[in-house]
Amino acid sequence: MTRLGKYTRRGFIVASVAVAGGVVFGVRTYRAQLENPLIAELGQGEAALTPYVKITGDGITLITPRAEMGQGIHTTLASLVAEELDVELDQVRIAHGPPSSAYFNGGVVEEGYPFPTTDLGTVPEFARAQRDIPAVFLGYQITGGSTSTHDAYVKMRRAGAVARETLKTAAAARAGIPVARLSTEGGAVVLPDGTRIPYTELAAEAAAVDLADAPELRPRSAWRILGKSQDRLDVVDKSTGRAIYASDIRLPGMRFGALRRSPFLGGRLRSFDASAALAMPRVDAVIDIGNGVVVVAADTWAAMQALDAVIYDWAPPDYPLDSAGHFEVIAAAFRPEQQDSRQRDDGNVADALAGAQAIEGEYRAPYLAHATMEPMSAAALMQDGALQIWAGTQGPTVARREAALAAGIDKQAVTITTTLLGGGFGRRGEMDFVQIAAKVATQMQGTPVLLTYPREEDMSRGPYRPAAIGRFRAVVADGLPLAVDIATASPSIMAGIDARGGAPAPIPAFLPDFTLSQALWDQPYGIANYRVTGYRSAPLLPASFWRSVGASQNSFFHECMMDELAVAAGCDPVEMRLALITDAPSRAVLAAVADMADWGTAPVGARARGVAFALAFGVPTAQIVEIEDTPSGIIVRDVWVAADVGVALDPRNLDAQLISGVSFGLSAAIGEEITLTDGAVDQSNYHDYPVLRMYQAPRIHTRILENQPHIRGIGEPGTPATAPALANAIFALTGQRLRDLPLGRSVVFA
Repeated sequence: MTRLGKYTRRGFIVASVAVAGGVVFGVRTYRAQLENPLIAELGQGEAALTPYVKITGDGITLITPRAEMGQGIHTTLASLVAEELDVELDQVRIAHGPPSSAYFNGGVVEEGYPFPTTDLGTVPEFARAQRDIPAVFLGYQITGGSTSTHDAYVKMRRAGAVARETLKTAAAARAGIPVARLSTEGGAVVLPDGTRIPYTELAAEAAAVDLADAPELRPRSAWRILGKSQDRLDVVDKSTGRAIYASDIRLPGMRFGALRRSPFLGGRLRSFDASAALAMPRVDAVIDIGNGVVVVAADTWAAMQALDAVIYDWAPPDYPLDSAGHFEVIAAAFRPEQQDSRQRDDGNVADALAGAQAIEGEYRAPYLAHATMEPMSAAALMQDGALQIWAGTQGPTVARREAALAAGIDKQAVTITTTLLGGGFGRRGEMDFVQIAAKVATQMQGTPVLLTYPREEDMSRGPYRPAAIGRFRAVVADGLPLAVDIATASPSIMAGIDARGGAPAPIPAFLPDFTLSQALWDQPYGIANYRVTGYRSAPLLPASFWRSVGASQNSFFHECMMDELAVAAGCDPVEMRLALITDAPSRAVLAAVADMADWGTAPVGARARGVAFALAFGVPTAQIVEIEDTPSGIIVRDVWVAADVGVALDPRNLDAQLISGVSFGLSAAIGEEITLTDGAVDQSNYHDYPVLRMYQAPRIHTRILENQPHIRGIGEPGTPATAPALANAIFALTGQRLRDLPLGRSVVFA
């Protein structure tokens, strides 16, 4: 039951697919009239509302409406439904489903709340209970922020339970047996004499059945699938090449487009001469998209070659021409008129710092690219006033809106098919590739076009994780921090997303950007005098969500600072944190990781360890990194990581995501950065944007805890603590306090 109150009789909608002889089951979370996400698929006499379970004579399809970008979410979401529906995972098909506010993500709303996730008071819990209301009205069908399981945990289990009980009611009517005497197993209703009626045979009859109220969800002790490691439903197709990404879309008569935009990010295209490109064989068109051109040709390679034949006149940039100039702009933001938020101001920091011997420092984090394995791509076809788009997007409802705006048509005339994503990390929450594909389709009426960003276009044009600066002043007394004043400054992600059309709804200018001080103000350290301020710099390069968002740089600033304070106080870094942490689950993960790494014993040989803690996206996570000094440079040997997700739905997948997050964080900490020379980005591909190689990968040891009261996701939380733990290990090994990322600019890694 939602926290908005008791469901009404129509709170669960079981809608018929009469002509097809099937039924669609779904759950409505409150009385708002949600759009019908399957209306375009239904024929005369058919109906469907807010579906998650569709049963026809051909089988059972579970709608898993979050982007699958390698994190295994389709399997986990399917497991939620299958657990209550009483089917095995090998008995179902899965589908992402169409764009629809019915598939809202209420969990993503919580990240912007003005209270920490550790606050379980009446007001915060009430606000969490209302999260679905704005999510529905704003059409928040978003994959991101580690919110998919957090949002779906009750909602999708209940959808399976509704379908199960409805099928039992239909079977009871057919057999003339009370529902209470029936059971379900393996996709069938089981009669008292053992007769099995498959769900597929009951679909048409079940279409006429409605429930008075929600059935009870099964207790954890009765789970068959959840809580156990599952083989991913897409692993065979991905291993054999049958999985379909946007780059794989092929339609009759398809042509292929490649994109070139200004090397000065956000810069204008004053003019261009495409005559040489149009004279090349196999080239169909050169299309002006406003800030660049798309060449359409018989294949992608021909289109990419033709891009080099176009003569461009780019307007110069209106931002500083080099990286140093960008950091000067960010540094200038540390002033009252550019304060964006101050979400924590405990005690009296000014008095505590006055006259004291303060410890202070400044940390810097560079722009970072997403570097997804699959470059941005989308297929589009405009025909008879209707636009079809195939894209791997993290926000299909936003993609539909933006495609319609780009094409100049109503969004009801736009069909979005969400494919698998070849990596996302926030990049596919941007809408540029969908917008451009729609523009191309409007100029290539009746011809399907697959738009592909050349790798260089993807890497060197952004958008990026923003560059940022963190500054602190602090005082320690009696072995513990007495006062902390920490601030961060960077360009606004939310303002940039809004300007580019990537926000689910317009963002009021007066609202602070929660990403600026994310995972900085809400850390569960009980320091009496504690102030956190976020400053918004002037816009620079386009800034976007990047895996773990503001936590990716703020945890580096904060946890390196905490290490400095432990050294100044003469404390063990783990013991000092344990003494300060006020949240029991957070303290438990730190104690767990210390136990895993045997922190109390000294590393052997030329080795050292560093520790860091981060509470990000509701998940307390602690890491210890062990490094070794070798003749060829520093080697990261082991990483221990513990995290508390509340409820572990799939332990093996949780382990995989923690390993992924650590690897992502190590890659950025060691070598990744985006720099500028003469106004253009220097990096263009993996040869000069060095992501972590297999030979650099350490042993990663994981432990999942389940102490916190709310279930949480794990895609983001493994990343933030990695960089500070590594930097703290380098200090323990060498005595160097490295305050700039990437660390590979200051020390040699093997």
